[in-house]
Amino acid sequence: MARLILIPSCFVLILLLSSGTRVLRNMGPLTFSNDIGNPKIKGSTHFDKATQIYTLSGGGLNMWANQDEFHFASVEIGGDFILTAFCHFLGKGVNPHRKMGLMIRENSESGSRYADAAIHGDGLTSLQYRSGENDMTYEFKSALKSPDVIQLERKGDTIIMRCAKSGNPFFETGRVTLGFKTPVYAGLFVCSHDTGVVEKASFHNFRIDVPAGDRVDGYQHPSASRLELLDVATGNRKVIYTTTGHIEAPNWSHDGKFLIYNSEGLLYKFPLTSKIPVKINTAEIVNLNNDHGLSFDGKMLAISSTAKMPDGHSGSMVYTVPVSGGIPKPITPKVPSYWHGWSPDGKRLVYCAERNGDYDVWRIPSGGGEEIQLTKSTGLDDGPEYSPDGHWIYFNSVRSGMMKIWRMLPDGSNPEQVSFGPYNDWFAHLSPDGKRMVYVSYPANVPPNSHPHNQRVILQLQQTNSAEQKVLAYIYGGQGTMNVPSWSPDGKMIAFVSFTYGDPNF
Repeated sequence: MARLILIPSCFVLILLLSSGTRVLRNMGPLTFSNDIGNPKIKGSTHFDKATQIYTLSGGGLNMWANQDEFHFASVEIGGDFILTAFCHFLGKGVNPHRKMGLMIRENSESGSRYADAAIHGDGLTSLQYRSGENDMTYEFKSALKSPDVIQLERKGDTIIMRCAKSGNPFFETGRVTLGFKTPVYAGLFVCSHDTGVVEKASFHNFRIDVPAGDRVDGYQHPSASRLELLDVATGNRKVIYTTTGHIEAPNWSHDGKFLIYNSEGLLYKFPLTSKIPVKINTAEIVNLNNDHGLSFDGKMLAISSTAKMPDGHSGSMVYTVPVSGGIPKPITPKVPSYWHGWSPDGKRLVYCAERNGDYDVWRIPSGGGEEIQLTKSTGLDDGPEYSPDGHWIYFNSVRSGMMKIWRMLPDGSNPEQVSFGPYNDWFAHLSPDGKRMVYVSYPANVPPNSHPHNQRVILQLQQTNSAEQKVLAYIYGGQGTMNVPSWSPDGKMIAFVSFTYGDPNF
């Protein structure tokens, strides 16, 4: 077990580690690698910095009853948190009871109190726990066998396990009350269930998310941020930038060389080579929100920023500005107006605007002029975006009772619902070939006309000629995660932001 000792006379911090514990340097969020118990064959932890994938090797007789033998990679953490990982065994394996998964553990001694989300070699999946030191182990078995992704959450004294087959939503396996001392050790494990065998398991998309406290407003108390790229074909995610500041809504440049995101009322260019943000000049327009995006030719930006009108009203107005920066040109005649889409020919903008007490989709020439109302349904219509061929405008609407993705012809006629299911779906973004869309889905208990921060949301993928949906990512985020067009120009990747109220390097 690691202990921190502070020597008051000289204020020197010393880290004492139990025998066999290795400190991991530059190895992602996990900092310790050690064998629990005394397995005959020692285990190891490897972290591939390029792919951000962990590979654990471990022996050990078992991790059940009141004794333990397995390999554990962990970090010391207090308070509430959420562990999530995609995982699979490497090789056919020997013992069907070999195990891998996520673990929360009070200490590194054999017999410690713990809870884990365990996947066995034969597919058995369960929330396992030991409520007393050197006590027996108990479990809640999952109806789902051999999931690809698991989650373990500590919320106060409650431990919650969720699991899913890749592409499907999580469902809860079980929960148990365990009053762990804080901090605890949390991370990944593998056990061969055979003293003479080493088993290997691979873990990708491993995240430690620290959620906001109850009633914490994401606007008043912004979170730390991770800028991530997601490979649409494989589902693999990669964190390319972390900051304790709050960033939102990345666009992808049309040459694929940089991203654009907003932070604290400003826009930043983020080159994918240097990974050093550079402020985009928007002159005196410095209260930008997260509704911004590039024209189809990549030369112009549409932005939305708070403005004060001659009649004294203030709210978001749509502007255009060269992608290299300059003096923004005001486009919309009234506030509030929130940009969301360029027409493929660059001649028109579509946006969400409140007029006469209702929010609808509107259209205006990209150089300014008369605005035209496209939707007239009662309730919120938002997030309009042209398909790459210009044939459709996709938008999200609450007109069915839930927030769902719809599409209509460019003149506002023939609206039809295109997303279904039990979630509230926001901000559909079309792939460069127009054949797929991705969007953010909120749980049904979030009000359908709201897209707040600090939520466990999912990113979903859907073919534009089908109603079938596929979960791409399980994220702590929401408002600002993916409000704007974020596909790479080759259609292979998506950029988004995830949030945490802890160390973003977790």
